[in-house]
Amino acid sequence: MATHPDTHAQLPVSGAALPVIETDGGERADAARNRARILASAARLFGERGANCVSMDDVAEAAGVGKGTVFRRFGSRAALAQAVLSEQERSFQEHIIRGAAPLGPGAPPRERLIAFGEGVLDQLDRHALLVAAAEVGGARFLSAPYGVYRLHVTLLLREIDPTCDAEMLAEMLLAALGADLFVYLRHLRSLPLERLKSSWRELVLRAVPDGGASPLPARSSADHISSPAAARST
Repeated sequence: MATHPDTHAQLPVSGAALPVIETDGGERADAARNRARILASAARLFGERGANCVSMDDVAEAAGVGKGTVFRRFGSRAALAQAVLSEQERSFQEHIIRGAAPLGPGAPPRERLIAFGEGVLDQLDRHALLVAAAEVGGARFLSAPYGVYRLHVTLLLREIDPTCDAEMLAEMLLAALGADLFVYLRHLRSLPLERLKSSWRELVLRAVPDGGASPLPARSSADHISSPAAARST
């Protein structure tokens, strides 16, 4: 593969510390209580009805606070859903950074990448609809968890093959772990979780083989059919 020195300069080198979602600090006691009530009420309502069937008014009423308080604190239902997920997200990130192998340090990078995807799929199996509600529009790509995931996967890819376009491959691999795709495969097509995990493992093994050697032979110009006319002439 060709090297991509300009992209390598944009992210830290392997071994750099991953950022972790931080807890809110320095809140007034009443603000902290309101936040806790809002999050507890939102988590309960999301679990009972599904995130798409819960309004900000519903959450405000259940938490015993004004609608304006909910909007000032969270801004949107997507941001509120993301806040509900943050505690679990912090725990998952702690396992990535300091947990046991293969999800945590100590395993070969390709095995860590496989374990990471399996961990994300486990989380989605518990909260896919809530995650999907938090990822409305482009919210997923701007969220703190996605930034951590992107950096983590990029660093692992660079360890596996320093010559690959790690940033672009990371984005493409993470696309396979999106909540919308998971809901489609798991809920609409009723595919078992273990099949999704097996497919993730196969995707990683094919996309980033051990040692960095390309799993696919280079296509020659003679193999490429550029138009229907060219196809009919063969």
